[in-house]
Amino acid sequence: MITTTSARGRAFLRAHEGNPLTCYLDPVGIPTIGQGFTMRSKAVRAALAKRGITKLVPGKTKITAAQSDEILSEVLAAEFEPAVVSNSPSDRKQHQMDAAVSAVYNLGTGAMGWQWAKLWRAGEIKDAAAYLGSHYNTAAGKKLPGLVRRRKEEANLFLVGDYAGVRYSAPEGVPREATETRAKKPDPVVKEAQEILSAKGFNPGAIDGWMGQKTRDALIAYQKAHPHLVADGILGPATLSQLRRDAATVKEVVTNGAGSAVGSGALAFAAGLPWGWIALGVALVAVVYVAYRKRDVIQRWWNTKTGKEVAV
Repeated sequence: MITTTSARGRAFLRAHEGNPLTCYLDPVGIPTIGQGFTMRSKAVRAALAKRGITKLVPGKTKITAAQSDEILSEVLAAEFEPAVVSNSPSDRKQHQMDAAVSAVYNLGTGAMGWQWAKLWRAGEIKDAAAYLGSHYNTAAGKKLPGLVRRRKEEANLFLVGDYAGVRYSAPEGVPREATETRAKKPDPVVKEAQEILSAKGFNPGAIDGWMGQKTRDALIAYQKAHPHLVADGILGPATLSQLRRDAATVKEVVTNGAGSAVGSGALAFAAGLPWGWIALGVALVAVVYVAYRKRDVIQRWWNTKTGKEVAV
């Protein structure tokens, strides 16, 4: 009976999670380190505590590559592999085990109670793969390209045992380094980063999905201005997550501020109160709240304006 993740399965998982050894904030602001380790997992908390780490601090908490691999082994054995084994058919194949572990590692062990896993337990393998490949790809209500791709690759691994995934570009967790030759096809991850860099005033050159020298220089400038990032010119999970947070911040401030103002203004008007002042006050509170949550992004903006470099 298959009960553990294979070496190929761990490599598949690592390719999607990445392995930053300095703590960073994921796209929705959760402190993360190593191969997707966060304090939301009981097993991760226990594994980190064994190594004297009780809190993940972006830009400060660090682990070694060896520690990261050790923690992954402990976490899979303690939490994620048992969840898959106890909630799947006993005749599971190795590639199904590996795909399921990757999915629940990202989604949480509760995912073994969701529709795709129910279809698996019912023996509907093709339907289970199809459902997994087309669902569970959002974070904070927003569909993320990396999750869309990950679900499709997990579904393909689950169905036919294909560990290679989409061959023309690496998964998001694989760091992108500058190359002298242009790839045959643009890398969607690099292109997304170029678009955000350009919008934030860091010139990456052409928006073409090629990790060239100019894009590398733009990344270094961005990383130097930003807390918690190592200025190495490499587009890895930490930098990509921060770019996405940066891109979403202005929209969130405007949306939350305006929405709060309209709602409170309407209530105050109905109550006969000076709705204009109340709406303004609520809007300011909303903006301050969002600004506090995204203070690392604001710090990056200030560092850029003042020319300050941040060493991590």
